[in-house]
Parts: sequence; C-alpha cells; structure tokens
Amino acid sequence: MDRLTSMKVFATVARLGSFSAAAEELGISKAMASKHLNHLENSLGIRLLNRTTRHLSLTEVGMAYRERINSILVDIEDTELAVTRLHSEPRGTLRIMAPPSFGSFHLARTITAYKDKYPNVMIEMILADRTPDLIEEGLDMAIHVGEMNDTSLIARKLTSTRRVVCGSPKYLQLKGIPEVPADLKNHNCLTFSHHSSFTEWKFKINGTETTVHTTGNLKSNVADPLRIAAIEGCGLVQLPTYMLGLDIQSGQLRPVLEKYEPVELPIYAIYAHRKHLSTKLRTFVDFIYELFQPTPYWDEWISGN
Repeated sequence: MDRLTSMKVFATVARLGSFSAAAEELGISKAMASKHLNHLENSLGIRLLNRTTRHLSLTEVGMAYRERINSILVDIEDTELAVTRLHSEPRGTLRIMAPPSFGSFHLARTITAYKDKYPNVMIEMILADRTPDLIEEGLDMAIHVGEMNDTSLIARKLTSTRRVVCGSPKYLQLKGIPEVPADLKNHNCLTFSHHSSFTEWKFKINGTETTVHTTGNLKSNVADPLRIAAIEGCGLVQLPTYMLGLDIQSGQLRPVLEKYEPVELPIYAIYAHRKHLSTKLRTFVDFIYELFQPTPYWDEWISGN
C-alpha cells in the first residue's frame, strides 16, 4: 500500500478521533482506513493507536509520530500547491480586512504594486480594527496586529512593529524630552478613548513590562487624529511604527524613551484554511511578505539611529 496515503489516513484518524469520520472525510471505506493503519503499524513495527470498541487513543509513540508527519504532510502540500501555482494565473475578487491605519498607509501601496503584476485580480479592502469571522463575513484574509488568540485560524507572520512614544520637534523643544517613563506625568499624552486602559502606556523597565498611567487633553477612538495632533505639536503619542515610522523618517516626529520600548508586536496575515488556498490569496500573501522583508520600510530609520 502507498505509505504516503497511509500517513494521511493516520493523521486524519488522529485528528478526528474516529475511523468512521476519517474515512468519510477522505472518501474511503472504514475498512480501508483500518487497513491503511494496520499497514502503517506493521511497516513501522510499532503500535500507533490504542483501539477498543468504544475508545480510540494515541500511544505515546503515536503522538510523537503524529507531530512529525503533520509537518511532513504540510511541506508536501505546500510543495504541490507551489507547483500548481506555476500553472494557474490568479484572478477573481480578493476580500481583505485590515486595521484602518495599516490598510491606508501600507496595504494601499501593496495593492497597487500587486495589481501591476496580477491585473486580473480585483481587491476589495474593508478597514476595521477588529478580528473578523472570515467565513461568516466572506473574507479571504485579514491583517492582524498583535498576538493571536484564535488557534482555529491559519496565521502567517509577515513582519513585526515597534511601539514608540513620539512628539514633534516643536513640542519637545517647548516641553522638554522625557528621560524615563515616569516623566510622562509632566506631558500632554494623546490617547485612545476605547477604554480607560488605553491611558496606560506599556514600557519595558529592567526586563519587566510595566504600565504608566498617562493624562492628556485629546482622546480618539482611532489612531489617525492622535498621529496628526502629535505632528502639529499637541502632545506625545504612543503608537506602532507602522503608523509613525514614515513621519519619523521625514523629521515630523521624534521618538523618545526608546530604551524602554515594550515587546514588539507581530503582524500576521490570517486566513481560514491551509488546504486548497486560492492562487490569488497565496500570491498576495507571498507578495506582501516579500515586501516587508528583511526590515519593513517604515522601520528603515531605526538602522540609522
């Protein structure tokens, strides 16, 4: 019997916990699924599953084997999809959700370059600062900033972003430069209005993440007004560098408290399925990944510090 097919059968049985369910998903009979498992165990000379009339469980060796072959099967699937992609031109509509600032500042640039290469793809971009239900909302993918909590989604890390405190040269000349996070009590801090916790800015002090309570005369439920107000000299703002990096490069904003920055935030492309990924989605994710490597262009100022 084909070893690769037997491995796929085992991986499916292990995931679903049932021969019947695995057989139905794979389009084979329950007897054939059992035959594949017996063949695999006989070939290896080990028992992978403990089977009774009512219960099915992995042996210790079976659990280790499952982890290894899952990785192998994903690599094989990715290779097959890559070959298929060479013979398929991306086309159709690609629906994407992204945080407003990231979509406006960066995805719009990416989309223009992507469509120059793949003109048969139409892109619909929805800007919202939340993690969507991709299937329910009919989305192909979304951009997520921060750690992922939903393990049911496929997440590919595109890059990361720093969180910096910035002020305009005019503001810093007038009010002074904070040397430590505690100095922020003497500054006008521009914050989000979603929740009271957004007035607590995060910093890393002596290796430990710490929050500092800030106050100011301007709050907003979205980042763009805070960014503009900071550029105009209204106060200090703490935002990701994908929002502020180009302003820092142009000299409109100056970062402060850099040695106290909190842990970087990952930026992911998230989508619902790994299997049968459409060519339009795969090429777009690959395209933006390459664009942001090895350092995203909004952080190019960092190397010059």
